[in-house]
Amino acid sequence: MPDSPLLTEASSRLEPALKYAEVSEEIITELQFPKSSLSVSIPVRLDDGSLKMFQGYRVRYNDNRGPTKGGIRYHPQVSLDEVESLAFWMTFKCALMNLPYGGGKGGITVNARSLSKGELERLSRGYISAIADFIGPDKDIPAPDMYTNATIMGWMMDQYSTIKRQITPGVVTGKPISMGGSQGRETATSVGAFEVINTLLAKFEQTPQKTTVAIQGFGNVGATLAQLLSQVGYRVVAVSDSQGGIYASKGLDIPSIRRYKFANQGLQAVYCENSVCNIVEHEVISNADLLKLDVDVLIPAALENQITRENANQIQAKYIFEVANGPTTSEADAILEENECYVFPDILVNAGGVTVSYFEWVQNRSGYYWTAEKVNQRLKERMNIETEQTWSIAQEFSVSMRNACYIHALNRLGETRTSR
Repeated sequence: MPDSPLLTEASSRLEPALKYAEVSEEIITELQFPKSSLSVSIPVRLDDGSLKMFQGYRVRYNDNRGPTKGGIRYHPQVSLDEVESLAFWMTFKCALMNLPYGGGKGGITVNARSLSKGELERLSRGYISAIADFIGPDKDIPAPDMYTNATIMGWMMDQYSTIKRQITPGVVTGKPISMGGSQGRETATSVGAFEVINTLLAKFEQTPQKTTVAIQGFGNVGATLAQLLSQVGYRVVAVSDSQGGIYASKGLDIPSIRRYKFANQGLQAVYCENSVCNIVEHEVISNADLLKLDVDVLIPAALENQITRENANQIQAKYIFEVANGPTTSEADAILEENECYVFPDILVNAGGVTVSYFEWVQNRSGYYWTAEKVNQRLKERMNIETEQTWSIAQEFSVSMRNACYIHALNRLGETRTSR
């Protein structure tokens, strides 16, 4: 096993699933190491004329099932270890969703908010210049992740096309619609998670009107998911962003909070009528406090390693849906299972993003583009099929949904390896 703590933690998830999966020792050995990892230094001329160096990474973890696929994140904590562990998870996520991809991931160690738009563009183009030989529509296909978006993907696609001297929309996904992006890509992770939540809570006869929800992370994904849930009757009582959270036992008016945050770049419990917004009765809480609230459903949609052995015993939610990548450690998993808390893992719950990225790649290669309705219909079908199959595996072997996801993905990876 490689000497990287995060990757070792991620790989430990496989062990409980191995006794049920029909795979050879060779695939297990292969999956312990990334196929290739690249570290690059990116020189960027800042607006004041000075030169600054940034560290970037790209990892192709396993490509048995096809070209590797995974996002690029901009964050001060990005490291090679983190990127390798995320690429490992992407390998299983793509297999779980039956996509013709392997797992990849990338990132730059940077506080994106500290850069101007021009500096951000030069950084993004410099990163692609540094890794251009490492990626490609038949080799490795990046996508947006934390603090990257459609604009940044557009710059990256344009830079790659300039280097290769040909328009290559399929090299990245999550692009602007005008550059070959797909309808439905911006909301795909939220829509996919919404489908998984509805499908699985119905197994427990947990109806929306009787369900309280807390969401850690009110970025694009968390905010969109909060609105989708509230629209069908779920009572979203708490949300938070990087600055902290808000809680109101009677429920929050999510559309008003979203409009306020967009306009003011802050989180405030408000109720809006037209342009008039009034603050409603609420409590200000921390991200740590939100995790411990007495709610039916807890949705971590921020950073990894939020639920650990230190706070797992304080979790009161009965159901946890992991929208963030790796928010629960393996030690916390064991505690939650003992406390009869059902954890539904990230590689299933947040797989809507990579699924619609696949749809975008297919559209780029065919030159034929789908409507938003068609994209969402196909996304819902794919999420429901794989959720039901994973649930059946969990019931068959009496294992957790996390173990069932890895069994399902391992079987597909093993089948491909044997065929090759």
